[in-house]
Amino acid sequence: MSLLDVQNLTVAFNGQPVVHGVSFTIAEGEKLALVGESGSGKTVSALSLLKLVPDAQVQGRALLNGQDLLSLSERGLRAVRGDEVSVIFQEPMTSLNPLYTVGQQVAEVLQLKRGLTAKQAWAGAVEWLAATGIPEPARRARAYAHQLSGGQRQRAMIAMALASQPKLLIADEPTTALDVSLRLQMLDLLSDLQRQHGMAVLLITHDLPLVRRFADRVAVMERGHLVEAGPVAQVFAAPQHPYTQMLLSSRPERLVDESPLPVASTPVLAAQKLRVAYPVPLPGLRGWFRRGEFVAVKGADLRLGKGRTLGVVGESGSGKSTLALAALGLLPHGGELQVAGTDWASAERGGGTRALRQRVQVVFQDPFSSLSPRMTIEQIVGEGLGIHHPGLNAEQRRQRVLQSLVDVGLAAQPEDAAPWLSRYPHEFSGGQRQRLAIARALVVDPELLVLDEPTSALDVTVQKQVLGLLQRLQRERGLAYLLITHDVAVIAAMAHDVIVMKDGEVVEAGPVLSILERPQHPYTQLLVQAAA
Repeated sequence: MSLLDVQNLTVAFNGQPVVHGVSFTIAEGEKLALVGESGSGKTVSALSLLKLVPDAQVQGRALLNGQDLLSLSERGLRAVRGDEVSVIFQEPMTSLNPLYTVGQQVAEVLQLKRGLTAKQAWAGAVEWLAATGIPEPARRARAYAHQLSGGQRQRAMIAMALASQPKLLIADEPTTALDVSLRLQMLDLLSDLQRQHGMAVLLITHDLPLVRRFADRVAVMERGHLVEAGPVAQVFAAPQHPYTQMLLSSRPERLVDESPLPVASTPVLAAQKLRVAYPVPLPGLRGWFRRGEFVAVKGADLRLGKGRTLGVVGESGSGKSTLALAALGLLPHGGELQVAGTDWASAERGGGTRALRQRVQVVFQDPFSSLSPRMTIEQIVGEGLGIHHPGLNAEQRRQRVLQSLVDVGLAAQPEDAAPWLSRYPHEFSGGQRQRLAIARALVVDPELLVLDEPTSALDVTVQKQVLGLLQRLQRERGLAYLLITHDVAVIAAMAHDVIVMKDGEVVEAGPVLSILERPQHPYTQLLVQAAA
């Protein structure tokens, strides 16, 4: 018997359909994956079942245990939302309330939906946070969303959704911010809860390896149409629709220059016994007089040459992002750290940090939040020119901006890119925004790019395009990349060398193919196995 039976679901905005007559079923205890690129309609289809999409005109039927969700009043839906059906949203930073601790938000669900007392609800919240793999759950429960890492925020969202023990869980990209090893832990957790409570899962994702590991059936959407559906093993082994075939062939390809690095060449980035520590309060009276420290990076050594990519892989809290911030000169550090032969500390003493910052730029994980919504594309991409090349006049800056947009593949000729200059980031797709972020970094002609999870928020097809773009730019310009990621497939496609970090320490380092094919450290073996 079907738990959820969706029949001829149509969703439109201002009379313009974006989902066209989609039908699917989910049985009790079943895991159905809804896959497709951004804009395919998968998230709109799932959230429209609970009328969570503002201004959407929804038609069709969605029978949950025989009750049509689309015919319920707002009051009737409130009894269903968060009780019979829970949702894990894609972006936890915008979904979690910044004014309440994560423990309070999980406890609120337990009080409202399960009738627990405040004390019982708090204890339950700590238990749920522990179940989702958050370290020190009693302490983290008292933290606010901005005090947690991206992966920890996502796990708090999962704890909040599962606390009411729903019959159906709608999971919208629930593991996007998690490391590969933690993804497996989370999938195991969802599977255990499913077996214990007979819970069904509607998984919305673009992560095809995750679908292969987790789902029972898969439904593929393209431009609002359901183009293929069936058991996961059958669809993955013999996809029938051309769009499904394209998705399954979109794994990153390794196209890097394999020539050896000249030993005598000056590295673009080098570190010896790099140490980065954060001050932390001490408990009790000791905290009144002095502060302790948390060592995020412990004695790291690395060397990155021109035209090479050094991958840094590890789970949340391993220290890889701290390493990147130190390379950018944004954190004080111990040991030696040089960019193009110049130490950050020496540059600060000599007043030369601006010149050094021109040589190292960064591309962030989420282009939507890293691009100012109040600035036009011309202002965003050209901002660095005003700082590092103040002698350029307005027309020269504009030509540099136009050429940068051409370089990242947003236009064929500079004149074709001119209409884009007055537009704003929200008018572009995710892949286009990431290209704009790369253009902003490249416009000042850096030698080193720090890439902080540059493709984790992108669909598999767009990810492949962006990685191909980065590889082309590296070949043409001789750029060095410090690639921070938890995606082993991206490391395999992009990196020449890799360092594996765990708890602030480099546990393994060497040529990427050697490390991935013959990992020696148990943690590296776990990462490689989880990504297989």
